[in-house]
Amino acid sequence: MGKSAAQKIIEAHLRTGSFVPGEPISIRIDQTLTQDATGTMAYLQFEAMGVDKVRTDVSVSYVDHNTPQNGSENADDHAYLRTVAAKHGIVFSRPGNGICHQVHLERFSIPGMTLLGSDSHTPTSGGIAAVAIGAGGLDVAAAMAGEPFGLVCPRIIGIKLTGRLSGGAGAKDVILSVLAKYGVKGNVNTLFEYFGEGVKTLSVPERATICNMGAECGVTTSLFPSDETTREFLRARGREADWREIKADEDAEYDSVFELDLSSVKPLAAAPHSPGNIVSVKEIEGMRVDQVLIGSCTNSSYADLAAVAEILTGKTVAPWVSLGIAPGSRDVLEQITEDGSLSVMIKAGARILESACGFCIGNGMSPSTGAVSLRTNNRNFKGRSGTPDANVYLVSPVTAALSAIEGRVVFAESAPAQVRPASFIHSDNMLIFPPEDAADVEIVRGPNIGNPPENTPVADHISGVCTIAVGDKITTDHIMPAGARLKYRSNIKKYSEFVFEPVDSSFPSRAAENRDKGIANFIVAGESYGQGSSREHAAICPMYLGVKAVIALSIERIHQANLCNFGILPLTFADAADYAKIKQGDALELKAVKQSLANRKFTLILNGKTEIPLNCDITERQEEMILAGGYLNVLKEKNNG
Repeated sequence: MGKSAAQKIIEAHLRTGSFVPGEPISIRIDQTLTQDATGTMAYLQFEAMGVDKVRTDVSVSYVDHNTPQNGSENADDHAYLRTVAAKHGIVFSRPGNGICHQVHLERFSIPGMTLLGSDSHTPTSGGIAAVAIGAGGLDVAAAMAGEPFGLVCPRIIGIKLTGRLSGGAGAKDVILSVLAKYGVKGNVNTLFEYFGEGVKTLSVPERATICNMGAECGVTTSLFPSDETTREFLRARGREADWREIKADEDAEYDSVFELDLSSVKPLAAAPHSPGNIVSVKEIEGMRVDQVLIGSCTNSSYADLAAVAEILTGKTVAPWVSLGIAPGSRDVLEQITEDGSLSVMIKAGARILESACGFCIGNGMSPSTGAVSLRTNNRNFKGRSGTPDANVYLVSPVTAALSAIEGRVVFAESAPAQVRPASFIHSDNMLIFPPEDAADVEIVRGPNIGNPPENTPVADHISGVCTIAVGDKITTDHIMPAGARLKYRSNIKKYSEFVFEPVDSSFPSRAAENRDKGIANFIVAGESYGQGSSREHAAICPMYLGVKAVIALSIERIHQANLCNFGILPLTFADAADYAKIKQGDALELKAVKQSLANRKFTLILNGKTEIPLNCDITERQEEMILAGGYLNVLKEKNNG
């Protein structure tokens, strides 16, 4: 039996286990990336491990989230990140250099490598045939220290592409078609691998867009082969030496196959308030639009913006529409400046935004009250834009640009041809490479930089209350809001004041009061708890407030791993009907915790009498973490013992 491309890469990096879907494995990590919203804590954790230099081939620290500097906190974080990078052998991407995934694809991603990033959209590099996985910052810190990354070996779904995109459809519409098929839940420990004759018709930026939003399906990662198109892209970036062919064997077998004829793809949109709420643009055609935002790590490549400029040429944005455009990297900004696209955008009335995450994470450009906002980014969770009652639709750059001109949703009948330059503008002048000798480097620590919080080994008897009971699809944005709260990421005590702020702003005070009285906090949730961003603060801050267990109908992959990393029990209901039995304020108790961990079966005692069976789907490695009170405790003992 032949092998898929993903299986070949994973097997070449195996440190423990074998390629058997569903079984725990660990893999060697070649490269890591962090962004500033997750990076400060990741590097504080790395420092706590007592390792002098990173042990990866390349590790890069990007600043792309907290670039609006209101107050000193963000600038303090940037100074820390720059100096800790120099001290420990990490490349530092300066503020303004661009969004981590776009820059990494342009500058560092290599076919056949493994990449671990403290951002859920790290799979963007799958567009260049890298096994690129999003994870919590502690997992990335451990990888920088040379530790293998543990995961459940994924089942591989083959997505066979045939035909060629036509009409007004683009890569964004391809991944929205995949989301329409697979949804945003139920795809844990799964990998999407694209193959078929249709693949060769897609450029690397188009492939990257598709891999980027695979994260919304909840898969471990997505992957395209490395072929002549990949080689052409790397050649244009001055990196042809990094190319090698990687493809599935002709007789490769997949867990299942979904065949998608690209010629059948039409313009689509993700309607409020989920990336999985897919509708045809035809269904919303003519709807008034108040705001249009183009950019983010999903659709901010030169090819995307060149198409937007072609549509905007000689046009003016509708009077009531606010159009913002954010190039994905400094290189993209330079290229659209040189070819005249930037001038076209400005003349059309676009506001040119910083090459950063910005509006995608609610960090600026919030729409007006009750507004309709068309965006090319990857998430449209309720309130994520910074405006609680806004209606955000996710669309392609072509749909966005046409709609900005008309002020109403336009169904694109045609689209500009994908631009594939023979040479891209590329410069490393906004990258700071670490010195050979870092002995004299002093790490700058502003008052917002604290030590990573510590947990204690798990108790054998946990008695507490259901401090909050929530429903389905609670995202990490619900648990730890971004936007204006991002600047507190380095200050866990302060950031913890905002846990569950969009859901129940009184949760932190209740939880802290319970913690101080020695009462354990339990979180009870429905399906797909912890979907969305990889932000480990959605586990760190609850841990700080004394949360000892999360009990849910299902927990998404990255968040489940983060809970284990910080010593919080990730438990699921054995019988879904039991979820409705628990209410906020109920007394909850877990006995014989250590034996239950070993058995992967727990019994929850509700209000002193009702017994509720629970499952604990963890690996042996995660059991060790929970017993120790978190992964950092394990690593500190290993490196200092």
